[in-house]
Amino acid sequence: MISGTGRYALRILGYLADRQGAWIQTHQIASDTGIPANYLSKILNQLRKQGIVASQKGRGGGFTLRREGLDRPLAEVVAVFDGRRSEGECLFGIEHCDAAKPCPLHDWWDRVRGSYEEMLRTVRIRDLRSTSREVRA
Repeated sequence: MISGTGRYALRILGYLADRQGAWIQTHQIASDTGIPANYLSKILNQLRKQGIVASQKGRGGGFTLRREGLDRPLAEVVAVFDGRRSEGECLFGIEHCDAAKPCPLHDWWDRVRGSYEEMLRTVRIRDLRSTSREVRA
């Protein structure tokens, strides 16, 4: 449901949320999260452009989670990397799948998708604290 890049972004944000207010260098984030450094830099750059993290060059610099970023819902983060999901997207990829003309998994998928979308709307970046520790791909 979430791309590999989206999962990496959430892992990075959980890592930074655990270290709120600290400036962490890219190589340290890469080492601690297991995310390849060049890929990590691209993800952090996108998060910076969205105003979720801040960056600072030089000695003592690195990246930090912006305080206002803590209250952003996961849906915003996932949308940056995976785009916005279309409402009613069919698990089978059928263009016109609805209650009137359902696919074989429509009722099941409708419930799962509803719970998933609610999670993305209601869980905030601050809720990722401590979940990223010792997590490796």
